[in-house]
Amino acid sequence: MDETAVFRIQGVRKSFGPVRVLDGVELTIPAGKVTVLMGANGAGKSTLVRIISGVYSADSGSILLDGQPFFPQTPAEALRAGVVTVHQNINDGVVADLDVATNLTLDRLNGKGARTLFNPRRVRREAKVAAERMGLNLDMSANVSDLSLADRQMVAIARAMMHEPRVMILDEPTSSLSSAEADRLFAFIDTLRARGVAILYISHRMSDIRRLADRIVSLRDGRIAGVFDGPTLDYEGAVDAMLGRSSSQNRVDVRPGTAPVFAAEGLKLAPHAQPFSLKLGAGEVVAITGLVGVGKSALAEALFGLTPPVAGQMTLDGSAYHPATPREAINRGVFMVAKDRGINGIVPDFPIYQNMSLPFLRHFSWLSVMSRRKEQASARQQIAELGVVCRSEHDELSTLSGGNQQKVMVGRWLSKASRLLILDEPFQGVDIAARRDIGNKLRQSAGDRATLVFLTELDEAFEIADRILVMSEHTIVGEHINDRPDVEKMLAQIAGYHHGQQQNSREFV
Repeated sequence: MDETAVFRIQGVRKSFGPVRVLDGVELTIPAGKVTVLMGANGAGKSTLVRIISGVYSADSGSILLDGQPFFPQTPAEALRAGVVTVHQNINDGVVADLDVATNLTLDRLNGKGARTLFNPRRVRREAKVAAERMGLNLDMSANVSDLSLADRQMVAIARAMMHEPRVMILDEPTSSLSSAEADRLFAFIDTLRARGVAILYISHRMSDIRRLADRIVSLRDGRIAGVFDGPTLDYEGAVDAMLGRSSSQNRVDVRPGTAPVFAAEGLKLAPHAQPFSLKLGAGEVVAITGLVGVGKSALAEALFGLTPPVAGQMTLDGSAYHPATPREAINRGVFMVAKDRGINGIVPDFPIYQNMSLPFLRHFSWLSVMSRRKEQASARQQIAELGVVCRSEHDELSTLSGGNQQKVMVGRWLSKASRLLILDEPFQGVDIAARRDIGNKLRQSAGDRATLVFLTELDEAFEIADRILVMSEHTIVGEHINDRPDVEKMLAQIAGYHHGQQQNSREFV
């Protein structure tokens, strides 16, 4: 028995109707260590977190906190016991219509022992202390709804840190953070670890896992499939246990682009950025990688008609291409899987088949009359080809796991032929198994189109791309064929150490 375990889960089971989601989970979370929990979407991670944080009740089993029974009936009860959770869904951790200061102190304002009178000065003073602890430099009077996704995530984390936790649970906390913001979070986690806090860190990002993990626990089909501990962690073994099969993958069979599809000359994404040129060929998958905030999303938005570039010329199949709206881009055969599917992509209460058909309603109608039969047949085909786990195309999208929702979004844009398919962080919050399913489908279907994928994680680029371009300071600073690429050079370019290179307009073919 692990005497350092602050938190102990024993034989926990949970079912929803006939579906057993957790099947006798056994897990210890030791004090002063980071336990990383890995699991494919649908493995039961979110259900386990919700039981720990008081959202759900377990059907059976026991949980001990410092040796005492712990079964919170509400999230507030879990917080009072010192078990603090930062959920993957940012909206679960912030109130968008309130300002930053109120969000940071919200639990103290409403919790046990809260003062009757509201004192704005005291609220801002306490909020400032919380922000400084996290290195958070934000206007305390700004509404959270006006903040970027990354800043909202940092507010949610800073709010959680106000509780002086005994146990801290972090569910994919870096999915919306820049490298600098993630480093601040990691530094704070190091501080919590040194104080003896027991930390459960849920992530699919190997960069996070290699940086933080003291232990790795793999969850598969509602059961613990492997526990990896010791001075040398077996990362590949942990992934194999999570997947239930070997994770070893063959190298990408690099395919050069054939006929030119898209070209850009002298493209500028920001007033002071260096211009660059870019050519994409039919049949190739090109990844653009770089840190958060270096211009990847700006390029995606320029290509999809959301925000025009500052300067430059673009052509598609040899004709001028400067879309003023996404509809104009779609009509030219340029499709995009948006970065934030929760805001830009899905309608949670619609069934799968209607979510897939939304951009293409005219393809499924005749004289303004929709053909549900055609809609549903198209959806069934994508569900089968992408391996979407669902009962049928009639399931509401909100009932699917995050990875399966992402498969639906990718399936939407694969359901019709395109000339240029853009995917902005398509693997964000997606487990390794779903990521590989999506990646394999993108490569298999590349055909006559050009495929452009924007990624922060370099490992993901290696798995999917024929060519990898590096972006820094809103321009492209390097090109690498994905056949034994120079990783050190790529990392240097990502970090911004590329000043010895030519600084005039760059061209990447």
